[in-house]
Amino acid sequence: MSSHNILRRHRVAALLGAALIISPFVVSFAQSAGNAGVSNVVATTQTPVAGITAPNGSFAPIVAADKPAVVTVTTVMKAQPANDDDGMPLGNSPFDQYFRQFFGDQGMPAPRTPPQQAQRAEALGSGFIVSADGTIVTNNHVVDGASSIKVTLDDGTELPAKLVGRDAKNDLAVLKVKADKPLPTVKWGDSDRLMTGDQVLAIGNPFGIGTTVTAGIVSARGRDLHSGPFDDFIQIDAPINHGNSGGPLVDVNGNVMGINTAIYSPNGGSVGVGFAIPSDQAQKVVAKLMKDGSIQYGYLGVEIQPVTPDVASAIGLDHPGGALVSKVNDSSPAASAGVETGDVITGFAGQDVKDPKDLSRAVADVAPGAKESLDVWRKGKAMQISVNVGQNSDDVKTASTDDSGMPSAEQGSRAPAIGLGLMDITPDIRQEMNLADNEHGAVVARVSPDKAAAAAGIQPGDIIVAVNQAPVKSARQVTQAIAQASKSGRKSVLLLVERDGGQIYVAVPFANG
Repeated sequence: MSSHNILRRHRVAALLGAALIISPFVVSFAQSAGNAGVSNVVATTQTPVAGITAPNGSFAPIVAADKPAVVTVTTVMKAQPANDDDGMPLGNSPFDQYFRQFFGDQGMPAPRTPPQQAQRAEALGSGFIVSADGTIVTNNHVVDGASSIKVTLDDGTELPAKLVGRDAKNDLAVLKVKADKPLPTVKWGDSDRLMTGDQVLAIGNPFGIGTTVTAGIVSARGRDLHSGPFDDFIQIDAPINHGNSGGPLVDVNGNVMGINTAIYSPNGGSVGVGFAIPSDQAQKVVAKLMKDGSIQYGYLGVEIQPVTPDVASAIGLDHPGGALVSKVNDSSPAASAGVETGDVITGFAGQDVKDPKDLSRAVADVAPGAKESLDVWRKGKAMQISVNVGQNSDDVKTASTDDSGMPSAEQGSRAPAIGLGLMDITPDIRQEMNLADNEHGAVVARVSPDKAAAAAGIQPGDIIVAVNQAPVKSARQVTQAIAQASKSGRKSVLLLVERDGGQIYVAVPFANG
């Protein structure tokens, strides 16, 4: 068997405090309900508020009231010379790898350009006025990289715009224009009251044809688009297209419930699957940007993952919950505080942590430099740790290796029950996989496709560095530790796996062995 096909390395979870730090600050307008948590389908009853009514089912009064406050945002930018694998210029949106964005080219396909050839480009999006003095909200990806920004009002007036502040993690930006008169505005609504099935309107400038209104319903709440751990998108079926990005999503009272941000589109146009940032999340970020121009996020410096029932069983927890620490970054606030790999963080700053997103949001909301408490479950005992929260960095380090020249799996040993072929880290393997001299464990050379390890996600090329939170240095130690865990009567065994420079816990049940 060719070793080139045996050992493969794969990318793993991003760092908490890098890709995992996106959260609104607790700053709100008078209209805000002040709830920034993840909302699934909201079970509360929609409370009618005084506002606009739509006689005979017509949305005309709502459109008449809100449309004058919706603007077109046009930016001039120098296109990046980098191209994707198909020769198409790469975009600026944080959602490019998942969705077709709907701004920037007025709905027309981007021209093919030779690699390294830069050109000036005009991008198009939408926005809405939240203050009569000319304060405008839009998406960050609409203005990212812009050398100049122009806003066109609903009456056709064109005004130069100044970038007040932007936040890439929440994909929000605030602009300011100067006008000779007070400008029409829209009011923030309470998106926490928005329920699946409620009617909504999307307003914007699709394809650059002019301000347009489309109607639909809320299809779902709390959608995670995998653009970050703080995703809490409102999914709607109101048609939105290229150019709608940054425009308001309003309810039947004319209040802004979200900012239209992304679409899922296999064909380049609307297929009825659109996404909006909830107003309760957006307005707090906007308020902070209006005040300071930027946002600083707290940072712990750990890689975390959910505590599944199998993980809970493997470490002796009576129920799943919290955030399992799979790696503590060197010289991080968490390392300085004494957080250890294998800890389950169940609380932060006096608030319960139900899952990794809870922890990410809570840490992000804390100002860098603050001293907070961590509630930790460690090896069967509850304890509390004090940590000085650091400042988040956008850097995420990854590693890659050449898989050629590896020994064959037949040289390894087989772990009982779960379907793994393991090998020691020999000098040749250490060199080929670019492993540090002090790195120990067992290399996964083969995974039986019909066994529990494969079902749990163990992959050839993984390095098992701990079993049930006890370090291991060889394939024999891994095999013995797994056998011991099986004899102890536990339903699963917890493996700490290193994959592409990161670490992740994987619980492998014995029942499927």
